[in-house]
Amino acid sequence: MAPVWDHVEELRSRLFICLGFVLMAGIAFYQFVDSVLAFVIKPVGRLVFTSPADAFVARVLLAILGGLLTAMPVVLYQIWMFVARGLKDNEKKFVRIYGPLSLLCFALGVAFAYYVALPISLKFLLGFSSEWLVPMITVKSYVSFLTSLVLACGLIFELPIVLIFLTAIGIATPEFLVQKRRHAIVLILIVSAVITPPDVITLLIMSVPLVVLYEAGVIASRITYRNKLAWER
Repeated sequence: MAPVWDHVEELRSRLFICLGFVLMAGIAFYQFVDSVLAFVIKPVGRLVFTSPADAFVARVLLAILGGLLTAMPVVLYQIWMFVARGLKDNEKKFVRIYGPLSLLCFALGVAFAYYVALPISLKFLLGFSSEWLVPMITVKSYVSFLTSLVLACGLIFELPIVLIFLTAIGIATPEFLVQKRRHAIVLILIVSAVITPPDVITLLIMSVPLVVLYEAGVIASRITYRNKLAWER
């Protein structure tokens, strides 16, 4: 029983470390939050707030998002340190190689969210305005929308890394991923509907890169599988 509690205690301590770094990064990020806010609202131009606390809450949400993104390397390192003891040598080698790549994929997802998904979504959704329907977007709702979109895209762009990892540890094979492609695409659509803002155009925008990333993951899985067989010989 003692080893189990040791793992629980280690998990608790590493969670506190992660939360501490996110908090410190968020506090530091808050010092520049006005400049960041001016940057992220460029796609809409001007926002409003309808309650006294909205502007403050929006700044806090943006600071938390910035803190989380800034502290992501530390968070991933703590996750690695926790799971490393249960991994085999070849699995550890995989994480050392693809760990930095996962950060790059997450960053690409964040960039895709801001420069591609956000402008297209806003153009479509705001296109329903008219002379008697004038958009008045609150800063709180906009930052919440942006936060969910950024985190969703960041996680979605990790899909190839996940498929490579599942192949490396023997849970999946390229053939299995190809056979289950239809099921995976349906699951992808369901996941997209859950983690993205609740509108059809955003769902479609997220689904297209998900399918592309799945196919890229299958190709990478084939390469990983061949390398794995070579290592085991």
